[in-house]
This record gives sequence, C-alpha cells and structure tokens, in this order.
Amino acid sequence: MKPATMAAQLGSPALLLLVWIVAGIISIFGGMINAEIGAMLPYTGGQYVYFKHMYGHFFAYLYGWACFIVINTAAIAAIAFIAAQYCGYFFHLPHFSKPIEQSVVLYLPFIGYLFPLENFGVKVLAIILVLIFTIVNHRSVKAGGQVQVWFTILKIGALLFLVSGIFLSGKGDIDNFFTSSPQTNFSVQAILTGFVAATAGALAAYDGWNNLGFAGGEIKNPQKNIPHGLIWGLAVCIFLYLFTTMAYLYMLPIEEMKSAQLVATDALSKAMGQGGVALIALLIIISAAGAVNGNILPCARISYAMARDRLFFNWAARVDRNHNTPYGALWLQCLVACAFVVTGSFDMLSDLFVFVSWLFYGFAAFGIILLRKKLPHAERPYKLKWYPAVPVVFILFAAFYFFMTLYNDIRNYTTGQSKMINSVLGCFLLALGIPFYWWFRKSNKAHDLKKGKAQLPVEDII
Repeated sequence: MKPATMAAQLGSPALLLLVWIVAGIISIFGGMINAEIGAMLPYTGGQYVYFKHMYGHFFAYLYGWACFIVINTAAIAAIAFIAAQYCGYFFHLPHFSKPIEQSVVLYLPFIGYLFPLENFGVKVLAIILVLIFTIVNHRSVKAGGQVQVWFTILKIGALLFLVSGIFLSGKGDIDNFFTSSPQTNFSVQAILTGFVAATAGALAAYDGWNNLGFAGGEIKNPQKNIPHGLIWGLAVCIFLYLFTTMAYLYMLPIEEMKSAQLVATDALSKAMGQGGVALIALLIIISAAGAVNGNILPCARISYAMARDRLFFNWAARVDRNHNTPYGALWLQCLVACAFVVTGSFDMLSDLFVFVSWLFYGFAAFGIILLRKKLPHAERPYKLKWYPAVPVVFILFAAFYFFMTLYNDIRNYTTGQSKMINSVLGCFLLALGIPFYWWFRKSNKAHDLKKGKAQLPVEDII
C-alpha cells in the first residue's frame, strides 16, 4: 500500500529507494538495541518491562497505555485494511455514495475530521478479520503460532514471486530508475519534508521488530533467540522490501506509481496479465491477514502485564484456564482496533501508530545508556556493538522524525492538503492516559483497604 503514497511524497526513484535503505538501517539499530535489552530482561511484556527498569512505573504505564490506545490497536486496524482492500480485486465491496459518506462527520477540535462511512464495505470486512483472529488467538496459543508460520512462508513466497515475475518478464524499463516526476520540487525544504513523510511509510513496513520482546518470557532460549530473531528478521525484511520497490519502479514510472490504488497488482498486471495479478492479490490478502494474526496475541501481552501490575483494568489480567490465553486483554484490544477501523483510513492509521511508536523507541534507545550506568555488572548475553554510537544516532533520528512529522502534519492541515493532524491526535490519545493512571492507582489502593491487604504503593507492586 505504501510505495504509491511514498512515490507521491518524493517524486524521485532514487529518493524512494534511499528512504527504504535509511529506514532499514535505523530499524536494524533499533533491533540491536532491543536485542541487548531483551536478552538481559527476557520477561513477558517487552518494552513495558524494559521501561519499568529504565524510568519507573509511570513511564512504563504511559508506554503500555500508548500501545493499547494507539500503537498496537491502530497497527492491527491498518493491516486489516490492506487485506480487506485487496479483497476488492475479487469481489465488489459495497460502499455508500460520496454525499452519504460525507454526511456523517466527527470533528475533533485542533485535530481534524473523521468520516466513519467512507469505504464502509472495506471497513466491515476488516472488522471481521480482526474478530476472526482474536478468536483464533483466544482459543489456542499453539494454533495462532502455527497459523503464523504458514502465513510467514506464504508472505515471503508472495514477495519473491512478485519480484521475480516482474523482472523476468522483461517488460519494464530500466530508465524508470532514473526518471523523476516532472512536478518534483528539488528544493532542500521540499526534499526534507517529503523524505520525512515517506520515511513514515517505510518505518510502518519495518515496524513490529519490538513485538518479539512482548512474549520474551515464553520464548525458548531467549538470550539467543531474541537477538537472532530481531536482527536476522529485519535483515530479511530490508532485502525483500527494497527489491519489491525496485520491481514496482521497473514496471511503473514513478509518475504512474503515484496514482496506483493497488500498486502490486498494477505492476504485475503489466508483467504477467490478469492470471498473475489474481494470484498475487490472493497472496497479499493472506500476507496481510497473517500480519494481523501475528500482532494480536503479542500486543495483548502488554495490557495483560499492566493489569497484573494493577495499572490497568483488572479484568484485562483474566486468563482462560482452558486455553491459557489472556482473553480479557485480547477482547479489549479487539474492541479498540475495531473502533479505529470504523473511524480511520489506512494512511491515517499507519502514520498514527508509527509516529507514537517512534516517540517511545527514542526513549528506549536512551534507556540502554541508563541501564549501562545503573546495572553495569548485569549479565548481557548479547551486547550491543558500536556503543554508544548506535543509540546516539538512533536517538537523534527519532527526535528529528518526531518534530519534522509534527511540522509536516500541521503545515498540511493548515494548507488544506490533509483533513487530519495525525501526530497531534497521537499526542492527545497518549495524554488521555495520564488521568487514567491516577484513577488506577486510587482505585487499587481503595480495593486493598477494603480487602484488608497491606497498602503498598503501586510502584512497589510487580
């Protein structure tokens, strides 16, 4: 979904490929940072647990709240959008007329407008997918894992098929790699703002590398498998995504790519005709569905860990004794993800979760410096190479990305190029968690007094 949007933001094939490389290198740095911390603290909850050791309970809670209210739920909703939208290749998804779509509008002051009735058929199908995979992961951890293995195989196979099918067809044009859009503005400001905006798309595609730590307490030999999974998994993704984008460019001039609705099928239709297009559309649906499945259970682990720390709704800690799954956290996550599907669009959701994610990724990188000072003698089965250069570069990039995204979003909204300021919405949803923190603390202390338990401050409860 993203290469078309990124092509419109950049207008240059060279810059488009450079974005994938830069975002991939930065993501590898993030994976390396998480690998040291994850191998050192291999507990269920991932970055929520890491932040408790780095900054204390309040900051850890704020991250967990962000995962619940924005990061994980918006990511699940965005990926479900992809699967549902590509289903439109095989059958007609009903939608309302434009006047009806525009008739129901939710206005958020200082943020923008939401249109719940837009792409209604796509949204209904996306909700069905979220519900199905929540049920699968509620019923069985093993089933969810087995489904994910097959989805991963199909996902890699789909990308390799797409790339080889396009390049071996010989129907593309090498000149597309060197021909920019005629409307491209190559001023420093235009390149900088376009590059940052396009980077959000690449980071959305690479995102998920931190999910491995969410289930750290359930991974066999975590000290070895967490670093290997993070670094090698990201390396494979960088290779696949870069060559897939090159295949799109080989077949579609960047001016044509800018307006592609389903860029993969548009490119493959030129190379292999409608038979190949149908197959790749099917594989993309399977791939996206697999990504939905892969996010649901690991992400629910954070809400579960928070509830066990009594910094969240108590029923989010409930476990199905028959299936050993955190069903309370799973279904709460499902509810919020479905709400995002109804109110959002793919680009809005992907930009939203990436923006908030990278705010916390920057703090995680600074946290590794704190842990090196606070726990200098702790066992580190994997030790970050090129320290402190890697975390410093990562922190600088995260800060630059945060402020430039805010600037871009506000500028686009004020000039009428966008209906939403996604970054401000992310900050608002994040800040919404602060009063809830004090409410959770107060309600749990009252519960302890009523039950006659020792009145421990929440910071002392693990």
